[in-house]
Amino acid sequence: MPRFIAARLGGAAAVATLLLSSCAPPLPGPGGGAPAAAPAPHAKWTPPQGAAAPAPAPAPGVPPDIAARIQRLTMGDVVDLALRGNPATAQAWANARAAAAAYGASKSAYYPTLDADVSLTGIKTAATSGRVAVSQTVYGPSATLSWLLWDFGGRSGAVESARQALLAADWTHNATIADVVLQAQVAFFNYIATGALLTAQRASVKDAQANLEAAEARRQVGAATIADVLQGKTALSQAQLSLDTLEGSRLTARGALAVSLGLRANVPYDVDSVRSLRPISAVSDSVEAIINRAVRERPDLAAARADAAAAQARIREIRGSRLPSLTATGTTAYTGVVNRGSAGNSYNFGVGVAIPLFNGFGREYSQKQAEYLADAAVAQQRSLEQQVTYQVFSAYYALQTATRRVQTSNDLVASASQSTEVALARYKAGVGTVLDLLAAQGALASARSQVVQSRLAWYISLAQLAHDAGALDPTGGTDLRLSPDTVQSIPQETIPQR
Repeated sequence: MPRFIAARLGGAAAVATLLLSSCAPPLPGPGGGAPAAAPAPHAKWTPPQGAAAPAPAPAPGVPPDIAARIQRLTMGDVVDLALRGNPATAQAWANARAAAAAYGASKSAYYPTLDADVSLTGIKTAATSGRVAVSQTVYGPSATLSWLLWDFGGRSGAVESARQALLAADWTHNATIADVVLQAQVAFFNYIATGALLTAQRASVKDAQANLEAAEARRQVGAATIADVLQGKTALSQAQLSLDTLEGSRLTARGALAVSLGLRANVPYDVDSVRSLRPISAVSDSVEAIINRAVRERPDLAAARADAAAAQARIREIRGSRLPSLTATGTTAYTGVVNRGSAGNSYNFGVGVAIPLFNGFGREYSQKQAEYLADAAVAQQRSLEQQVTYQVFSAYYALQTATRRVQTSNDLVASASQSTEVALARYKAGVGTVLDLLAAQGALASARSQVVQSRLAWYISLAQLAHDAGALDPTGGTDLRLSPDTVQSIPQETIPQR
């Protein structure tokens, strides 16, 4: 080929290559005529015509064994539903099973590795320089065995690291169960408390209505002015406004409890607070005993200890990779040739010592990294131990404070009830003012709210202390010792219960 023709062909090829590389294909769309993406950042993407919306997740249902009592759920039912339906427990359980599988995979290092291979190869050579063309087909299976016979702890370190990771995952699963139980209990108590506040506020509305009727009666006989009536109406409107607000709060608390149970917020249900609330009493265990128990039994702290042990085992694994290892290898094969009648077996076997010499200091730095990570894991464990101690200490005295608040709020509502009765009688008799009556009524409404809030704080504080001490079981109960003497309860008519 003339040189100038070759040069022109080469130039044309370069131009064609440049044109093809500059004409990149458009971005692929999902089909149905829809673009790959929106035409501009401020524009919406148009889906394909007839495209179906993503199917919603199946609605979580109530288990059949609980559906029969869905309108009177106890604390045990609430905790049971939460543990079944909350995705956090399912995720922690799946992680634990994955860690178990990883532990099983790590123990495979103690067994030989055996691989098989089957090949079929066609060969054809051209006839050149007096050689005839050759065409043949070679086939045959083969097997290869490799077995690590001995090393300086690298294999055992990897297995121990995986075992400690499994223990950490299992302890984390237990900690997740305790967290879910606590969340369900807090939502349960909040729902009951908003119901009690709603009932107490209805009583306050009823009292405000009675006060207004008393003011109107006194005005009709000329013993009061229109100002008394207007103040009574204002107090009634304020009480009704608070009642409306509480009704919305109760619905919100109801939805929050349903979500904590893994159900949808609009699922029809109700709770049985009478059978679910234990008598209020003081804790009899000392704070030192509860702290010692938490340090021993908190699952998240046990998981941190397992993580630290896994980090220590990782050092052994990395250190072992820097030392010699003894390995046995073997191969056997059968080779056959089609149409030539030649075939035969072959094998080889050997034992070798692998001696790592130098890889750019990679192994040395990996060991340093493992040692520093182990130090960090130990520090994390110590930090968590300090947090656990503080959490138990704080929850213990919060429970003691809540216990005293319950007794004080009981005394407060009793005195406020008597004060309101006296103020109403004095006002009807014409020796008291409407301001005195409204002040007494406001103090009674506040006292009723304090009673409910103090009881809510006690139940939540007990659940928090049980959780922090590692004493919260999967049924929502606890074996923390409480004093046999219960806090004096207030009269049933003072705070109507749900």
